[in-house]
Amino acid sequence: MQPLLNEGEYVFCTVASHQEVDQTKIIASFKEKEGLTIILEKQVADSFGLQYTYVAAWITLTVHSYLEGVGFTAAFSKALAAAGIGCNVIAAYHHDHIFVPQKDADKATQVLEQMSKT
Repeated sequence: MQPLLNEGEYVFCTVASHQEVDQTKIIASFKEKEGLTIILEKQVADSFGLQYTYVAAWITLTVHSYLEGVGFTAAFSKALAAAGIGCNVIAAYHHDHIFVPQKDADKATQVLEQMSKT
C-alpha cells in the first residue's frame, strides 16, 4: 500500500462556484446542495481569502485501488481510528487519498506503513 505523505498543508473550503478560485489550484472538488466543497493548499486558500476550519495533511496510498473494492477503506480507517486519528477519504480512479489532521501526519503515515506490512 505504501503511503506517500504529500508535502504541504491542505484545507477544505466551500465556495459558490469554481470561478471563485483558479481551477488549476484545486486538488479536488465535490458539489453539495449547500455549495461547492474544494480542497486546496492552505497558502492558496489564504491568498484567495477563503475560510476553513480544518488543516490537513494529504496521504496518497500508492497501491492501485479499485472503485468496486470491498473493505479496503474500512481497514485503513479502522487502523487510523484505533490510533486516535480521524480521516477524510477520497477514492479517486487510481488511488485512495486520505486527509488527516496536520498534527497527526507522521503518526498516520507510520500506522499505514505498519498496516501494509501485515
